[in-house]
Amino acid sequence: MALRTMTALLVGLFFLLHTWGVKAQVKVAMEDRVEVTLGTAAEIPCLYTTDDGFGGLIIEWFYLDPAGKQHRIYFQDPTMRIEETNSQFTGRIKVDVTPSQGSGQVLLRVLETRLGDEVDFICLVKSLTDGNDQGKTQLRVFEKPDHPIIESVDEEIWYNNEEPVKIGSCEAKNGYPRPNITWYKDNTPLSNVPNEVSVESRVATGSSGLFSVESELSLKVVKEDQGSEFYCEVNYQVIGGFGMLESEKKKIRVRYPSDEVNLWVKSPKRDIKEGDTVEFECLGNGNPQPLVTFRRERVELNAINNVLELRNVSRLDSGRYECVTTHIETFEEVVGNTTLFVNYLEPADVSPEETLTLSQGADLNQSCNALSSLKTHTVWMKNGVKVATGNILSLRDVVYDMAGTYECMVTVPQLVGMETSAVFQLIVEGSPEISEPQSTSLEQAVESTVVLTCRARGNPRPTITWRSAGSLVDSQSNVTEDGVLSWVNVKVSSDLNVSCHASNTNGNVETLYSIKAIVPTTASPTTTLATVVPTTASPTTTLATVVPINDRPASTVGTVQSDTTDKIPRGSSGVIIAVLIICLLLLAILGSVLYFLYKKGKICGRSGKQDLTKEKTSRDNIVVEMKSDNTEEAVLLAVNGDKKSGDQ
Repeated sequence: MALRTMTALLVGLFFLLHTWGVKAQVKVAMEDRVEVTLGTAAEIPCLYTTDDGFGGLIIEWFYLDPAGKQHRIYFQDPTMRIEETNSQFTGRIKVDVTPSQGSGQVLLRVLETRLGDEVDFICLVKSLTDGNDQGKTQLRVFEKPDHPIIESVDEEIWYNNEEPVKIGSCEAKNGYPRPNITWYKDNTPLSNVPNEVSVESRVATGSSGLFSVESELSLKVVKEDQGSEFYCEVNYQVIGGFGMLESEKKKIRVRYPSDEVNLWVKSPKRDIKEGDTVEFECLGNGNPQPLVTFRRERVELNAINNVLELRNVSRLDSGRYECVTTHIETFEEVVGNTTLFVNYLEPADVSPEETLTLSQGADLNQSCNALSSLKTHTVWMKNGVKVATGNILSLRDVVYDMAGTYECMVTVPQLVGMETSAVFQLIVEGSPEISEPQSTSLEQAVESTVVLTCRARGNPRPTITWRSAGSLVDSQSNVTEDGVLSWVNVKVSSDLNVSCHASNTNGNVETLYSIKAIVPTTASPTTTLATVVPTTASPTTTLATVVPINDRPASTVGTVQSDTTDKIPRGSSGVIIAVLIICLLLLAILGSVLYFLYKKGKICGRSGKQDLTKEKTSRDNIVVEMKSDNTEEAVLLAVNGDKKSGDQ
């Protein structure tokens, strides 16, 4: 009792002191609106100014219920702070006061906001001298709805309904405040239009107080709605503005009859030629696609799945094709048509004949033609080589080399793979021709064998005979691709002429070979060693070495072959060298004979013996060297005596 009396006296004294002067002024300022997401903390500030110090202020917080009745939730004076019990905010509010000289802030924090917290809050500030003021702030709570769910009609919709039919529904759940739903068709918003568009919405509130909105779209369907995309858009409020969510897009299937069909060539995508496979396709403008029938000249054709296939087409398949269906409402025929043209290239034909025989020197004009629906290009080939272009092949003064197989190739540049060809055989008749040998004048060693060849061509095929000295010579021959090859083996014993004679029904020709026989200078191509005794008193030995003539190939390529390894010296220089060698050999023999007679005393009145020690001998060297530029031969003869007199 004493404590309570003491407190009252102190408060009274405090009040008396503050009321001793002029009445204090208080000003309060608050935000009109504070927005917060559901479940988070809301902060509501209250700013004030006063002439009194903070110690002389009383602060109170109230909220207004939907009926407008005021309820206090907090009280504070210089001696105490009280949070009211039994209110919807009990245990969920905190108040912080930040004083300063002549002003301050009182901050109310509402924790874990609920949908029911969306009320007006009042902040009242009073001074102990009866000055007071208050402010009000509205608290707004938001919750983003779930992503919208759209469901469309599964079955096909018939296009000619007299009233709108259901297209689909859209639902957005658990939003606050209530979200709005807008329907779109191909990005164009839809709104209610009598007898055309109907949008109905239903709103439901759950136990949590959140809103769920469902919207249903009905539409009077037309053919153009086939394939159109429909979706819904959900608009909702967020802190500081609005948010938007879009559903997935759905297409509806509209059922309507075809009043038009189109027929075209599906493949190939180019000009058509004989041998191609052609596919026609026919489609109507209805849904689903109608069953169609293909026909040509009123004759029905077999097709599969509205596709007609023609294999290995020819020019006979050219013409007008139709596809036909029946309108399910009027039962009238709906016809589509197209025209097919098949390009062709007939087999090539050569004229005047496929096998042509001409005489040498004649002219040729051969034509090649192939009837085609497109422009053609012609090339003449022989042995894989192009010889002319154009449909006329002209040859002037034909010869054997022009004979053979010619091919004309006709192509259509506009269509790859469109081509044909034909061949003809040119035969050239005439008298024989002998391939000229490289040389018909030959020089061969005596007793050697020469192979002579003769190649002739002509039409008819010529016969080849060989003659020598007016007589036939045995020969051999082979038939070649372009004529006859004949050869003979000739034994060379002396100079002779051999002729090759070719003849057929158109004439004859011959070639003459002249062979000059050459006598070899040595028996064998070896080195010859000779010992010569000089006629001096003292016997000496003379060494003669004969170097054989180096071989040089004769010019017999393709015409003459020899079976001897000795090559024939050519020209007069060879004869001179041979004569000189023979003379040297005779001199050596003569020297030996004189020496023999000297020893016997048959020369100069000498007896068979003589003192050779008293006779002074001399040393003689005889060297003979001969060379030929043509035969590259050398002969060397040396006779030496270099001993003094003495007994032998």
